[in-house]
Amino acid sequence: MAYRKLEKEEIEALEARMCSASDWNDVEVAEGFSVEHVHSTRFSGKVRLGRFGKEFRMPGGIVKHSGLYNVTLHNVTVGDDCRVENVKNYIANYDIGHDCFIENVDIILTDGTTSFGNGVEVSVLNETGGREVMMHDFLSAHQAYVMALYRHRPELIEGLKKTIGRYVASVTSDRGTISPHVTIVDAGYIKNVKIGEYCKIEGTSRLRNGSINSNVHAPVHVGVGVIGDDFIICSGSSVEDRSTITRCFIGQACHIGHTYSASDSLFFSNCHGENGEACAIFAGPFTVTHHKSTLLIAGMFSFMNAGSGSNQSNHMYKLGPIHQGIMERGAKTSSDSYLLWPAKVGAFSLVMGRHVSHQDTSDLPFSYLIENQNTSYIFPGVNLRSVGTIRDAQKWPKRDSRTDPDRLDSINYNLLSPYTIQKMLNAVRILKNLVKASGETSDTYSYQSAKIKNSSLHKGLKFYDLAINKFLGNSLIKRLETVPDGDISAIRERLRPDTPAGAGQWVDISGLIAPKSEVDALIDDIGSGKVSDVHEINRRFARMHENYYTYEWTWAYGKMLEYYGLDPDNITMEDIVMIARKWKESVVTLDRMVYEDARKEFSLSAMTGFGADGDEDQKSRDFEEVRGGLFDSNTFVQAVLEHIRVKTALGDEFLGRMSGE
Repeated sequence: MAYRKLEKEEIEALEARMCSASDWNDVEVAEGFSVEHVHSTRFSGKVRLGRFGKEFRMPGGIVKHSGLYNVTLHNVTVGDDCRVENVKNYIANYDIGHDCFIENVDIILTDGTTSFGNGVEVSVLNETGGREVMMHDFLSAHQAYVMALYRHRPELIEGLKKTIGRYVASVTSDRGTISPHVTIVDAGYIKNVKIGEYCKIEGTSRLRNGSINSNVHAPVHVGVGVIGDDFIICSGSSVEDRSTITRCFIGQACHIGHTYSASDSLFFSNCHGENGEACAIFAGPFTVTHHKSTLLIAGMFSFMNAGSGSNQSNHMYKLGPIHQGIMERGAKTSSDSYLLWPAKVGAFSLVMGRHVSHQDTSDLPFSYLIENQNTSYIFPGVNLRSVGTIRDAQKWPKRDSRTDPDRLDSINYNLLSPYTIQKMLNAVRILKNLVKASGETSDTYSYQSAKIKNSSLHKGLKFYDLAINKFLGNSLIKRLETVPDGDISAIRERLRPDTPAGAGQWVDISGLIAPKSEVDALIDDIGSGKVSDVHEINRRFARMHENYYTYEWTWAYGKMLEYYGLDPDNITMEDIVMIARKWKESVVTLDRMVYEDARKEFSLSAMTGFGADGDEDQKSRDFEEVRGGLFDSNTFVQAVLEHIRVKTALGDEFLGRMSGE
């Protein structure tokens, strides 16, 4: 934009409107500038002003014209059609974009050289240090995961620090930015904060050294009483209601509210924190905590729901807070649960009670970990039949609130994947070895400082076998959906994987499920300097996500041969039919278990408290109105029955096609 010096008449008109300048020669204006809407304003340093021709229509119907009113500006550029009014102290060293509305604030300044929260190190998991993650505007959960947990790869950590350092240097400045269409009203102290487009800051107490990466697709809201120091808030998120964040990264579409307090913590896509407290946590996608009495500390979580009163301890009163814990994806805690770190909880497991024996149940996914009389009991695989597990798996994709087309985190929502099935295969081996070591008739078995009852162990073997058959069958049927009927040669050809990538171990790097070989390849490229851009790192992770099903088949094919004892060169039609029948039986059996589990929610005991002041008939009718129908008409129950019908029909069609019937 072209600017010009003020004319003599304009200076006189401004002075008549109670305006002043340390040097009027340092004030420049855009063509079309009018002094009409500038009152009681003091200028110092280099100041540039745009045109003021717009009116803002406020809630309630009042109209306010753009302009400058009762404000002090030092080294500031103000874009077209802004309204800046009643700044108690001053605005210094900022470029303000067009169409901004700033009213009733204390001070907005950039002081010295700053990186706006970029480059700040967050001490996650270990409060004493050693797993620091460097924040930056484009930090993904997957970048942070390898930086925090792959400390055994020092060349990787050094490469990441250099790569992030280059980005930090690129955004370092002695001048702040308030992007177009920003609203800042009734705010207090704002220092060294970069503010993105369409952001709203309303009633905020203090913001210091941070970036708010709002945009037109996904605006950010920072609300009343919020205090933020050394932070980055990503697109589509909100921080509200006197919450406090210190050295925190708030990922895309997160919500922090109701006086939540967090320090040295990372929150990635769709996290939700209210009322409670977080310290040194790595909150992967969909980590949710709502309750005032809940403390999450020194732990790693994802797809997690923390029950009220959930707590952990990260030191044992010896060398301080050096211990950490991991709850793998989908693990959740019940009310008043407690875990003494170090501990590791398997994927999609439920923790109830107080556990102090440092269990590692990572190879027993979908389990209950329950305390009874100071003893921890494991119920392997029981969560596979839980209606809650299925409901969670269905709700997460629906609750992805990200509207920014540039998504930082690549999230895989699959309940069954090579990651969880490899754990189940390990679980089958572990449980069988326990029986072999202690005998079939033992009442209980010991594993990882916990107990497993005989009946629970054998039920666990059954649950895992059903899930493994379901996953392998799903993969097989999907792979063969376009193969000509009954052509075994075409089937053998189609079964061959498209790529060797995918064989071997799989990992869940905070929401992204991928072959470890592909993650290691990226790590090698970062360590060697071949990949040295934060955006390229995210693109590499995104490509792994895009290729998930190609990689998945490579793994599933190898495990299918191993699990069913097949020879790849001599697979017969009978083998294919056998796997499909096992799949059909497993799918229907698991769905029936979920169906029966859902029935418990409609028992007479579940109706307790319904139909106040009435008889049993009123109780039933009240329950039906509130819950949206009785058992058989419930939408989730209907969905389970429809799933049984559809999968049964699919299995029958596939079996008929393969057998030529």
